[in-house]
Amino acid sequence: MALYKRNNTWWVKISHHGRRLQQSTGTTDKLAAQRLHDKIKSDLWKANHLEQKPERTWMEAVVRWLAESQHKSSLSDDKSHLRWASPYLKNCLLHEITRNMVDGLADKKLKEKVKPATVNRMLEIIRAILRKAEREWEWIDKAPIIRMLKEDTRRIRWLTYEEASRLIQELPSHLAALTTFSLATGLRRTNVTGLQWCDVDLVKRHALIHPDQAKMKKAIPVPLNESAIEVLLEQVGKHPSSVFTYRGRPFVQCNTKAWGNALKRAGIANFRWHDLRHTWASWHVQNGTSLQELQQLGGWTSLEMVLRYAHLSSDHLKGAAERVKVTNWLHSSVTAGGISL
Repeated sequence: MALYKRNNTWWVKISHHGRRLQQSTGTTDKLAAQRLHDKIKSDLWKANHLEQKPERTWMEAVVRWLAESQHKSSLSDDKSHLRWASPYLKNCLLHEITRNMVDGLADKKLKEKVKPATVNRMLEIIRAILRKAEREWEWIDKAPIIRMLKEDTRRIRWLTYEEASRLIQELPSHLAALTTFSLATGLRRTNVTGLQWCDVDLVKRHALIHPDQAKMKKAIPVPLNESAIEVLLEQVGKHPSSVFTYRGRPFVQCNTKAWGNALKRAGIANFRWHDLRHTWASWHVQNGTSLQELQQLGGWTSLEMVLRYAHLSSDHLKGAAERVKVTNWLHSSVTAGGISL
């Protein structure tokens, strides 16, 4: 039997023309694993003897894509989107997945009253898998074009200082610490929950987000202000490696029921965890931080992302505005005409 178990999941091991193929089936069901094993053997035979491209399934592609995406900081969110799509795609061959089919998935997701941005995150993962299947794995001849939904790019939700204070007071201590640190540094959720003591220097007041932990795959140096240092000092000694913990264990999720209930008690609506980063950026701009400085602090690769906050302050344009002196020009023009202002 070329099937074996590893951590309750069935794996296949096949020798074919001197090559050994070994991969996870992604299932704990032995019968389903056996069917996948038989299909792989059949595909290998066809490819070798009939020069046919094997017919790959959606689930085969998901298993391979997940194995190659372990470095992604958003992998847990990606898995959640894939689990939602699984009932609709799990029995499909890759070449059977069409644009109309994916559009139908988007419509089903929208009926759950989620935002277009949430639907797009799911569509992006499906598109990424199909493109890999075409361009890198050569499993299909052509991936379908997947249309993204139009998102409302105007949404910048941020809290006032008074609202933030109300929210922190309503939160349990472990979430209050996370929230305060997020507001002090502007770090994304996964960078805060995954922060390690080895990447924090309390003396130099500095932390580091490594490229493999950053959304843009570039290291982010994080200067720690007084508020951030206060939060970190409260966490010292709670865990040998992880900075933020809950009941002695590293954080898994912070957008919890306790978070939602605290928002309700604080009277704050339409606010997501990621909006803490928007709040941090908005406060910076309102307090005179230049857009170029904000770009470096936030780890954005382009100024375009930072321009979303430009409307919150016009200080950076005051020098340019002073270059045109309308009253001086009017005064000299009128005086030359014999009229005094």
